[in-house]
Amino acid sequence: MGQRCVLGIDGGGSNTRIMVTDLYGNVLAYAEHGAASIRKDANAVSNVRAGIADALAKAGRSPEQVAGLLAGVAGLASDQDLVWVEELTAVPGLTCPRWHVNDAVVAHAGAFMSKPGIMLISGTGSIVFAVTEDGSQHFNDDMHHYASSAARFLAYEATYEILAGHTRASDAELVRQILEYWKAGDMRELLHLALQGFVADPQERNLRFGRMAPIVTSAAAKGSELARSVCNLKIHEAVVGVHMLGACFSSDSIQVACIGSVINSPYMKERFREECESATDKQYTIMEPVLSPVAGAVLMALEKVGVSARDEIVVNLLKHVKSAG
Repeated sequence: MGQRCVLGIDGGGSNTRIMVTDLYGNVLAYAEHGAASIRKDANAVSNVRAGIADALAKAGRSPEQVAGLLAGVAGLASDQDLVWVEELTAVPGLTCPRWHVNDAVVAHAGAFMSKPGIMLISGTGSIVFAVTEDGSQHFNDDMHHYASSAARFLAYEATYEILAGHTRASDAELVRQILEYWKAGDMRELLHLALQGFVADPQERNLRFGRMAPIVTSAAAKGSELARSVCNLKIHEAVVGVHMLGACFSSDSIQVACIGSVINSPYMKERFREECESATDKQYTIMEPVLSPVAGAVLMALEKVGVSARDEIVVNLLKHVKSAG
């Protein structure tokens, strides 16, 4: 198999992760660049293309040596989206087959090693994705359901509650940190900022609120009643999505994996586990992902070029720190 390699790309969240491996799963290089979704970053095309060039240079490989590329991209929901998604990986000299799927698909492939289960992604974005026993794929969005557990929604909701005056003594530190985050001296200044729309550019505004989410999840862990009520609401929405997709399984025992900075924050993770596993109709078990989403993309790329996901392939992948789930 010589110098041939594959490229796996995880274009979910605020960064794009690119991994290059040989056809035995040995990681040759890893790189991170800006977001892959044009809905999050106007520079998405240059972000991904620069990431591919960077990773190949680190791996000592040329575009002509790539046997296949598979990218999981946030926001890819229909064939119409392929118009902008395929532009992301259209690197000069890269003539290999290129496959593009939603970022939840590569996350699921890595977490479950292509076996049945439900994947919850809750970080920069939010989505629930299931692969059932017969290989059928289902998104919560198929039923027009959306779990607003992405980072920005927690921050928006907490801010609105504060502006509405729905605070108690336990929320004092949360309020202080949010005022500090927005550089507001008091509630009147925060209200004035809110009336101006916080930030004029929608992408920048969502980015700013998304970065604020750790303040809310940390406050929930420390006992803020407001933060806990916001987090609990978003957790419930995610659990509803998981349980709806659980109805698609013939088995009464279903594994669930979670990725993303929000759902893996201590308070959110424990509360999600408690509520998800409390279902009475089916048994849900929260498991840790086997491989990371970018390693899942590599696994799918290898399978696409005819290399089966043997145990030694996984062992080789797991030698790299960015392959672990």
